[in-house]
Amino acid sequence: MQHQIVSRDEWLIARKALFDKERAMTHALDELRAERRQLPWVRIDKPYVFQGPDGALTLGDLFAGRSQLAIYHFMLTPGSDHLCEGCSYTMDHADAARQHFEHADLSFAAISRAPIAQIQAVKARMGWTFPWVSADESAFNYDFGVSFTKEDRETGRALYNFGLTTIQRASDMFGLSVFVKDERGDIFHSYSTYHRGTELLMGAFNWLDLTPKGRNETDGTMSWIKLHDEY
Repeated sequence: MQHQIVSRDEWLIARKALFDKERAMTHALDELRAERRQLPWVRIDKPYVFQGPDGALTLGDLFAGRSQLAIYHFMLTPGSDHLCEGCSYTMDHADAARQHFEHADLSFAAISRAPIAQIQAVKARMGWTFPWVSADESAFNYDFGVSFTKEDRETGRALYNFGLTTIQRASDMFGLSVFVKDERGDIFHSYSTYHRGTELLMGAFNWLDLTPKGRNETDGTMSWIKLHDEY
């Protein structure tokens, strides 16, 4: 790996110039995050019910006594043995992170359309402990833009990532949604993000982005990523 070699003083000049840009970006992100927190909410009136390892759970149950809930839409499709490397890479960060944000009034769960037995098998293989439930008999994934019927895919109505992408093949995609519960127990949808928006959850990328090789994606986006038990 070849690169320009300079003196310490020359490096410091270049580094300070980049530092000024980093500071400006940090302040811009602070403003964006504040604007995100001010998004309006949508009341959830539909009684979503999921299947967990111990039986049925409502969306309210997933809050686990907290007022905020982050849901990762994990693309695990009924009848398919494909385990998404990208979703798995993202979820490798979940258990480490949630031990902190669960103390900051934020609960976490993953939701997929796969049956709970399939979900439990994947959890056991990957060593994950976060709550993960099945929406196999619920409209939840369809309502939040990560699952698509065959008819919608065939007619061009399977719109993903706020309409930027039309899905033709995959019946399930990935994303993140955030919900809030008020003092009366009413639930509201406050935020969703899809596609590259979920990079917010991939802490390892932030480490790699500090290095000369960056994400090292020489053969395409996330080309080197595997399930963590396949490296």
